Amino acid sequence: MPLNFDPVELRFRCVRRMAALGLTLFAFTVSSGFSAPAKPVAPAGNGWRAAAARIGITPDYMMWMAGYASRNKPADGVTLELYAKALVLEDEQGERLAIVTLDLVGIPRSLREQVAAGAEKAHGIKPAFLLINASHTHSGPEVRSERTEPTDDQPRRTAEAVAYTRQLGDKLIGLIGDCLPRLQPTRVRYGFARCGFAMNRRTPTAKGYANRPFPPGPVDHAVPVLQVVGADNRDVALVFGYACHNTTLGLQQFNGDYAGYAQQALEAAHPSAVALFVTGCGGDQNPYPRGTIELAQTHGRTLATAVEAALLAELQELTGPLRAAYEEIPLAYSHVPTREELEARQKSPIKLDSLYASRLLGVLGQRGSLPAHYPYPVQVLRLGDRLTLLALGGEAVVDYSLRLKQELADANLWVAAYSNDVMTYIPSLRVLREGGYEAGDAMKWGTHPAPWSENVEHHIVSTALRLRKSLE
Repeated sequence: MPLNFDPVELRFRCVRRMAALGLTLFAFTVSSGFSAPAKPVAPAGNGWRAAAARIGITPDYMMWMAGYASRNKPADGVTLELYAKALVLEDEQGERLAIVTLDLVGIPRSLREQVAAGAEKAHGIKPAFLLINASHTHSGPEVRSERTEPTDDQPRRTAEAVAYTRQLGDKLIGLIGDCLPRLQPTRVRYGFARCGFAMNRRTPTAKGYANRPFPPGPVDHAVPVLQVVGADNRDVALVFGYACHNTTLGLQQFNGDYAGYAQQALEAAHPSAVALFVTGCGGDQNPYPRGTIELAQTHGRTLATAVEAALLAELQELTGPLRAAYEEIPLAYSHVPTREELEARQKSPIKLDSLYASRLLGVLGQRGSLPAHYPYPVQVLRLGDRLTLLALGGEAVVDYSLRLKQELADANLWVAAYSNDVMTYIPSLRVLREGGYEAGDAMKWGTHPAPWSENVEHHIVSTALRLRKSLE
């Protein structure tokens, strides 16, 4: 979501020198294939078939970018290519699961609907068995047609976003289809490691919650890893996750940020594999320090090192059927403002509030009413009998991951956010009551009529638990 990039935070000269030194040392490690060899894997043949594919999605022209409200012009270059990637898994019964990852800031609801319908019609993949996750890089193209600030370039920005997103949907349907003729017998294994550059960013102050490093705040440093290995003992895919914003960079250039560099490092070390990054509950987590390409590379390679560490451990073999449950629940807003309230707010001297009210009045004029709730996606996947992957929509804060790991009895639980629809921040009850950007202020950049109700966490968690139980 849009954030003003604070240049003061970036003046860490000593840290930059240390990061540059670490980058040099790590580059040597990657070039030699990592010092410790991966443990051998038995030949494939336990019921899975799989294939993976990638496609470039960097715009072929300099369009407007997403992520930071301070941007006032289109992109002016490319420093790291953006990709869409797909992994298709098939179990012994022929059920198929497609995991699609994107080096983009988010997933419009319309994109999920387009790909789900197309994948089912063209490839027979049921909507519940389609997971789409965005890395949330703030150095990618705009994918929403609505913008906060009216500008002279508004028609161009809107047209670019609509065209890019529609074409992307067609590409993703084709990308999934590219995997199907190449399905091969595989083994699927799961493990995890840890990585420490994510830090809570909600610092309490006398004036509220500031967006800066808060070391005592809650974090989730787990790095879940899914390894898919072919009959020749070569990696077909490496799927990995981390709960952190992709906001190391504030460039005016396209770049996948730390997640892009992590994927790049893993694919260099595993040339046969497609590396797919799945963003976790990082709504209130930032990478620190940040501000340079060198730091993004360092964070990315640090994360890739964690993946390599997970691969050296005793990974668990996954066997059994694929199961899936998907539901869109009516997530309630706290209040639906009246026309009179919006007209009063439109006169606010605070530009952000005034523009927000104007946009809502526009919605009210077009539709006749404002919505009282939003169709929020919750998805639960079971990969065999040993792994549950729970995917939430929006920018869910870390409390969701920590709570669900406590309340679900599954030995292996992977919690993702930024999945299937990235509509805005999803605060926990704690964050909602504390207030601040993630609690509701971020909604002023869009057309959500109000912050979420205090039932938000209970509704999401109870749905996740219910859907998981339905897969017994």
